[in-house]
Amino acid sequence: MTKPGILQVGPYPEWDQIPLDETFSVHRYFEAENKDAYLAEVGSSIRGIATRGELGASRAMIEACPNLEIISVYGVGYDAVDLAACRERGIRVTNTPDVLTKDVADLGVAMMLAQSRGMTGAESWVRDGSWAAKGLYPLKNRVWGKKAGVLGLGRIGFEVAKRLAGFDLSIAYSDVTAKDYAPDWTFIADPVELARQSDFLFVTLAASAETRHIVNREVIEAVGPEGMIINISRASNIDEEALLDALEAGRLGSAALDVFEGEPALNPRFLKLGNVLLQPHHASGTFETRKAMGQLVRDNLSAHFAGKDLLTPVL
Repeated sequence: MTKPGILQVGPYPEWDQIPLDETFSVHRYFEAENKDAYLAEVGSSIRGIATRGELGASRAMIEACPNLEIISVYGVGYDAVDLAACRERGIRVTNTPDVLTKDVADLGVAMMLAQSRGMTGAESWVRDGSWAAKGLYPLKNRVWGKKAGVLGLGRIGFEVAKRLAGFDLSIAYSDVTAKDYAPDWTFIADPVELARQSDFLFVTLAASAETRHIVNREVIEAVGPEGMIINISRASNIDEEALLDALEAGRLGSAALDVFEGEPALNPRFLKLGNVLLQPHHASGTFETRKAMGQLVRDNLSAHFAGKDLLTPVL
């Protein structure tokens, strides 16, 4: 029996690559020097695309694969997939929600704690001898008892809020509508008002054309010179230039970021700032979660080609 042809857009760990290669006829797009020529060569044999959230699948890639049936995304975000092109041709799309939710929430809260308490600087203070030479590390800011705002109370936002409740934080959130599963938290429809009432503003909503730069200059400056913005969603949800301007001028107290425009080649202005914690887009980066994500990518592909219901459909 002929294995379905799969276009692999980016590399996967060995524990995912081996079973993917065993199950499908895999064409490694990411290894091709001339990618347009490669697509022209293999495009007609491609029935599925295995991609990563940040890599997605463009209209040009989709159109180069006339027999494409499904795109399976390794990641919860699918904003880099041209969904309009998929709808036009009835191409199915899946992602990997739930399996990474709690790890992403963990890192978001850890980033808040690390930035508030100056943990990376404090470790350097010990390692470089400053503790012995200069004495106690400068005082930092308390976390417990303050106000948190969660922008987007979906799966990840909900898990973030649950964790924040353990720190005796007052929790408010903004979303399209109030959520009946969050009766103990305050719903604030307007992101600017949410920001104004937040010491910590967590950005956890899904990215789309509608949410692009939802955290704009007004929202950023509403958080204020004593507040912090934590982004574990997508870079496009924040106006990065406005964020940098506010951090540099002190109109925003601090930020903790796991995602950036143009990553990994982030804006060099970030590297000059002492009031921002920078992370390499690794919120889902645990062995357990990454293995579960890879399994779900393969399971969705296998279900489709077996004529079964998709496990986690987007389209």
